[in-house]
Amino acid sequence: QVQLVESGGGLVQAGGSLRLSCAASVSTFSSYVMGWFRQAPGKEREFVAHISPTGGRTYTADSVKGRFTISRDNAKLTVYLQMNSLEPEDTAVYYCAAAFLISPSADSYVYWGQGTQVTVSS
Repeated sequence: QVQLVESGGGLVQAGGSLRLSCAASVSTFSSYVMGWFRQAPGKEREFVAHISPTGGRTYTADSVKGRFTISRDNAKLTVYLQMNSLEPEDTAVYYCAAAFLISPSADSYVYWGQGTQVTVSS
């Protein structure tokens, strides 16, 4: 069982930045693809970004490309999401998740964190 705990969410003004962290409880963290998803009120869960087990490959959704960056530190069992130039439309609960295969589909992810709220004010 893999436990994932997100942190770093909060309230920020439009144009500001936040860095989300997701800490894993398992020593085999480096074998998992890690992803970030978000869900705004009344909307479906949306893919944000994923990163390969070694960190050599990343993919970011078009909606956040150029503003958000995913990274990981396998020694610290942690994946990050650096969010810059935040917009009110980025307001959502952000989740990290772990998968065995690279995929933007939430169905491919087998372990999920509880989420952290990000609110961007205009």
